[in-house]
Amino acid sequence: MPAIVTDQFRILNASNFVDSVVSTNNSYYVFLGLNNSAQVGFGRTTNWDNNTPNPTDNFEYPSHYRDTALFGKKITSANIRRVIRKVQWQSNTSYDMYRHDYSILNQSPNSNSSRLYDSNYYVITSDFRVYICIDNGSSGVNLKGNKSQDEPTFTDLEPSAAGASGDGYIWKYLFSILPSDIIKFDSTEYVVVPNEWATSTDAQIISLRENGESSSTNPNQIKKVYVANGGLGYSSGVVNIIGDGSGGRVSVTVNSSGSIVSTQVIAGGFGYTWAIVDLGSLQPGGSLPSPAKLIPIIPPSKGHGSDIYTELGTDKILIYARFDDSTKDFPIDTKFSQVGIIKNPTTYSSDITIFTENQYSSLGAIKLSSNFTGTPVIGDKITQSVTGGTAKAYIASYDRETKVLKYFRDRSLYFNNNLDQTDYNTVTSGSTVYDFQPGGGSIVGPGFNASIDTTFGASQITIGNKTINLGTVFTSGLSNPDINKKKGDIIYIDNRPLITRDIRQKEDIKIILEF
Repeated sequence: MPAIVTDQFRILNASNFVDSVVSTNNSYYVFLGLNNSAQVGFGRTTNWDNNTPNPTDNFEYPSHYRDTALFGKKITSANIRRVIRKVQWQSNTSYDMYRHDYSILNQSPNSNSSRLYDSNYYVITSDFRVYICIDNGSSGVNLKGNKSQDEPTFTDLEPSAAGASGDGYIWKYLFSILPSDIIKFDSTEYVVVPNEWATSTDAQIISLRENGESSSTNPNQIKKVYVANGGLGYSSGVVNIIGDGSGGRVSVTVNSSGSIVSTQVIAGGFGYTWAIVDLGSLQPGGSLPSPAKLIPIIPPSKGHGSDIYTELGTDKILIYARFDDSTKDFPIDTKFSQVGIIKNPTTYSSDITIFTENQYSSLGAIKLSSNFTGTPVIGDKITQSVTGGTAKAYIASYDRETKVLKYFRDRSLYFNNNLDQTDYNTVTSGSTVYDFQPGGGSIVGPGFNASIDTTFGASQITIGNKTINLGTVFTSGLSNPDINKKKGDIIYIDNRPLITRDIRQKEDIKIILEF
């Protein structure tokens, strides 16, 4: 049987995701990972930068993404917003008017869209204000309407013309974008929408929301009656809008032939989900050889501005995270080629205690002795001879000042040369995972050989007159990750060409999720 997943279901899913993120029961993090994507390894290709592979979504790869992750930043209510397509107001441009009845059989005249949310029925102005188009001068004899000449600038609660050009456009002001949101969330494709519209205590949002809450005490729901066919023989006058709501009234104006040429809603009424104009008192006597067709335009919910998420179709979410050099959790010398979102990672020593701090490092760390030969290189493999076998890892970061080396490990270090589960001669020693040990041998890489500073056991180090917070606690020269890398749900992953960080670099990560 024919079926669809409705737009409202997508909007609901987006809202539910926002609610889940901001809930105190959950911890969501944006993370960066995989700093050696161009090296031979599981899930990597030597041609990664020129032919970046699509992420794999199955039960095998999430654990790999967790293993190769470097560090994460928590998503808070300040860093997540609903977004809509960016439709910039431009002079001499035709925009669609808001209509509740766009469909495959009744497409929007200017953008030729079969659904409201794909049509250009709202704009963002140069002042970062968002307006919805209530009227564009269109009718049954002017289907596309007029071209907009006047940029709206007003912040009045009721719909209004934007200027004196007479372009026929009526705009309804919805909201202004805060400067702080512009800095974080502005993009070339999307416009950010305020959070918590239904519960916000912001004075302006309250005014807009309450003005749109059309009820028996605030009957202003319907704003526009569209003239699809003016008919013939009618009289001018004021008539009722009838249907499943009440209180609507519209003034009708006819020309010399009795054809309805314009309408003006003088009372919006309330409670309508469908409506028809009662033209009975204005009809010509006898039969109706040329009947008029007037379409009351039904706003979402109770009225324009009462529920902007439904009104604007917010089925997309934008998440923002900044990684900079303000903390040692985010080393400035590393690289990354994956961006992801993880839900509810647990603390390092637990399978059930959710990690809740603002940020984390998912890297192990080694405090190297002060004097050694060579220089650790990001992405290279390191080893240490330990009791029972060999500990192995990849270098994620090396701080020359503090002599702290950070590392990660994934199955590439333990599979055979085919990077899969094919048997090989030294499988017992080669595929057994060993931890680095204070009493083991030197840490050896392709270009260096260093011992562990087993006397170091602190979370900060003093060099000259400067005390440096290392962001993690060392014991006998070794430190564990902040999180348990076996736990947490990977809900988003994006493969990117390899990005190298440096001392002046800040990563502003913006992730769009579409529901």
